[in-house]
Amino acid sequence: MAASHAAGGSRSNRAVLLAVTCLGQFMVLLDNTIVGAALPDMQHRLHTGLTGLQWIVDAYVLLVAMLLLSGGIFADRFGRKRVYLTGVAVFTAASVLCSVAPSLGWLVAGRVLQGVGAAALSPASLALLAAAHPVPQERIKAIGLWAGLSGIGLAAGPVAGGVLTDAFGWPAIFLINLPIGAVLLLVGLRHLGESRNPGAPAIDIPGTVLSVLGVGVLTYGLIEGGARGWTSPVILGSFTAAAVLLAAFVAVEARRSTPMLPLRLFRQRLFTVSNTAMTVVGFALMGSSFFFSQFFVYVQGSSILRAGLQTLPVSLAMVVVSPYAGRLAARYGFRIVVTTGLALAGLGLLALGTVHADTGYGNVWWRLALAGTGFALTLSPLTGAAIQAVSPQEGGLASGISSTTRQIGAVLGVAVLGAVVRTRQSDGASFEAGLDSAFVAAGAVTLATALFTGLWLARSTPAESSAAPHRSTDPDAATTANEPPVNSR
Repeated sequence: MAASHAAGGSRSNRAVLLAVTCLGQFMVLLDNTIVGAALPDMQHRLHTGLTGLQWIVDAYVLLVAMLLLSGGIFADRFGRKRVYLTGVAVFTAASVLCSVAPSLGWLVAGRVLQGVGAAALSPASLALLAAAHPVPQERIKAIGLWAGLSGIGLAAGPVAGGVLTDAFGWPAIFLINLPIGAVLLLVGLRHLGESRNPGAPAIDIPGTVLSVLGVGVLTYGLIEGGARGWTSPVILGSFTAAAVLLAAFVAVEARRSTPMLPLRLFRQRLFTVSNTAMTVVGFALMGSSFFFSQFFVYVQGSSILRAGLQTLPVSLAMVVVSPYAGRLAARYGFRIVVTTGLALAGLGLLALGTVHADTGYGNVWWRLALAGTGFALTLSPLTGAAIQAVSPQEGGLASGISSTTRQIGAVLGVAVLGAVVRTRQSDGASFEAGLDSAFVAAGAVTLATALFTGLWLARSTPAESSAAPHRSTDPDAATTANEPPVNSR
């Protein structure tokens, strides 16, 4: 009887752990899509332009991209519960700061803090879950539930953003995190158990600082170039500084014994190709999503609520298709599934580049769904390819790098496609024409990557792998952990 009670208590504790970690990741994923719905209202109420909106999005994504790997190491070294709850507290407090921000500058500062919180929260939530399920099959099931339940945040974002912004204004999309964060802190402090890995590597402080500065300065040049002029001294200086900082980052990482980004992994062609393709996925997905609500509001005259609903086909397609992507890759191979996904996404974006103010929604939604389906087919297989390219002991690191490259692509996508729109407008084109050019550019890059990936993945030979699941710092790698090993044919 006592043994049965203990087992039941253990199952109860694990259920609470699953709920807490899922809700935390749900909050982060919700933030990824809920902000897009509110961008038109932010532009109106904050009296800002396209450049300001780019900073609102990229300030968050930049910090997540650059700190995600360090967040996983922090969790292992200093305690997963401690880092997870710290991330929740920072994310929640930053959300409140965003909601009361009186100006664009304060809002961007809040978004930076949100990114710091998310970079701690996401990997720590998955680390907590993995540590609580030492049996591989139980861990696979738990991670699958974690990915599925938290992934609902992606689909809920556009609708929730449209409803809240339409009813209360853009600050409400951040205030929704307050009750979620409060519940997580109260329940987490009481029910989560602490765990850590004393053998975790040291924090790569020089690498982290150089990567944040390098990508940050590059992003500044790309976003501000459209407003200040591409040949202005400030912009040219930014690009020069970015090149120097990123070169220093590569030099430092090549010499460190425990680098944040082990450059030797990129000697594996499969690893390099998969991460290159993942960067383009982040570039095209986030860069195009940045403009979806703006298209419906400013070009087609929709309300903010209606625009939120109209963008839903992208996230719904991703939520529905993503669970099957790994299985398809296991059956047909990385090359076929990834190339097909990139081709579908590219065609969807090119089709969006031909949509105009008088195009009926019945001729728009399928283009969004096509792009979402294509991207969904790429995320899990590309992460799986990165994991299979390295040794089993480095699977978690590989999946974390895969997530980081996707986030870097997202930062660049918002910056570069925004620059495309700004450049077209400075040449006298309308906002609609600028959007068409941005969608076409994203589609062309994605289709070119489909060709590149199809050719190079066919030649790739993965490193010896294991069917055992690896603990990952990548939230999106969870679906990969739920699938058998995949070949690269």
